[in-house]
Amino acid sequence: MPRQARVIVPGLPHHIVQRGHNRQAVFIEEQDYAYYLSNLREWKQALDLKVYSYCLMTNHVHLVVGANDELTAIPQLMKRLAARQTRYVNAMERRSGSLWEGRYKVSAIDTDEYLLSCCRYVELNPVKARMVVCAEDYPWSSYAARTGRQRASWLDEPPTYSALAGSPSERAAIYEKFVSDTTQSSADSLISSAVASNKLTGGSRFIDEVERRTGIRVEMRRPGRPRKEF
Repeated sequence: MPRQARVIVPGLPHHIVQRGHNRQAVFIEEQDYAYYLSNLREWKQALDLKVYSYCLMTNHVHLVVGANDELTAIPQLMKRLAARQTRYVNAMERRSGSLWEGRYKVSAIDTDEYLLSCCRYVELNPVKARMVVCAEDYPWSSYAARTGRQRASWLDEPPTYSALAGSPSERAAIYEKFVSDTTQSSADSLISSAVASNKLTGGSRFIDEVERRTGIRVEMRRPGRPRKEF
């Protein structure tokens, strides 16, 4: 069966997942995580991309990245992040070979319906994996910066997050309440299946619009109804 082609849509946010080769650990020491984030900050700025959310798990990464009009920008970001981390880990461990799976997964997101749900999904990964009790307890995700617990001036604010309320403290409080509900939702299921198969995170109207904009036929799937965000 041929692999599902990756679709990158200019101007839209994208959920990206990259896993370690054979699901091996990619991050072990604190400096491993810090090195990846420093490169993420550098290359997102160099390539003029936006980073709305991230979570570095032991053997994989989740990113929510806003695309610009250059179709090669996200592939370049992922290529450079993977290459630098591989060289770094191989040098530290005096080893050689691949650190990552050959292909990352990517899913363009319907901004209005699913962007904040995707950010929530990403930042709840450590909770769902039972690594921590609450999202704020995990140091290697964007949640602490999003809710004002940590400084990260390079992290971009999703447009639907900006629309939550007039002040940063009000936005943070609303978002905290949203993330605090860790029950599995229909949106979570759609987000997970979409990125796993390089499909779109959105319903049928969103799929139609992306097909019209890109000229690429996207395989239809049953549209899910997101839980109401706010």
